Amino acid sequence: MFDAVLRGLRLIGRNVIDRIWRLGYASRFFAAVLMHSGTALRRYNLTIREIYFAGVLSLIIISVSGLFVGMVLGLQGYDTLQRYGSSDSLGVLVALSLVRELGPVVAGLLFASRAGSAITAEIGLMKATEQITAMEMMAVDPIARVVAPRFWGGVISMPLLAALFSALGVFGGWLVGVVLIGVDDGSFWAQMQAAVDFRQDIVNGVIKSAVFGMAVAWIAVFEGYDAIPTAEGVSRATTRTVVTSSLAILALDFVLTAFMFRGI
Repeated sequence: MFDAVLRGLRLIGRNVIDRIWRLGYASRFFAAVLMHSGTALRRYNLTIREIYFAGVLSLIIISVSGLFVGMVLGLQGYDTLQRYGSSDSLGVLVALSLVRELGPVVAGLLFASRAGSAITAEIGLMKATEQITAMEMMAVDPIARVVAPRFWGGVISMPLLAALFSALGVFGGWLVGVVLIGVDDGSFWAQMQAAVDFRQDIVNGVIKSAVFGMAVAWIAVFEGYDAIPTAEGVSRATTRTVVTSSLAILALDFVLTAFMFRGI
């Protein structure tokens, strides 16, 4: 019994030490990416290609999801607001829900699932096929050539995708509320414009999406670069990217919301 307890404690201690070591390695990797960012941004054609890969190729899922989320918000919001005689405030409900919360968070989760997993798989396959090793042998820094452009491509793409998600969500809410249900068009837009504050709502939403994009891009490139160079290792790294990125987005959302909207 005592030996079993000791084995359990050793296993827990080993896992904790491994997690701390991995976090430290990821932090050093992040610092290396930032140090080589100047080279990646100067070779803007590489970064633009990664913006296309991470951002443009994610437009369909972001657009369709944003439209339908806004339509669902319109239906649910109208059903709730009409009980209190405030159906004209539907635009406020839809806009604030999307700009403050749902836009950055849902777009970040979709971005992690589509672009983050693809970035990890791409870098992991380059490592498995020894392309990374070949670059090092030719004195080409793989962090500057491969990792940094993909990192900044994700960081730049995420706020743009979140803004598109929110815009299409508002359009979906208008489509359901005004066109299908019959809410007054003027009240929908006028109350939305009066209630949504540029600094407090829109700018904070953009800051959230930028932080989420940085977190997802960091996790994606790190997991790909650190993946075991086998098919199973790449698949596990891709899975870890989606899971870790989703948890990081939700945790960061709470922290950022607490500081931005609660005055903590």
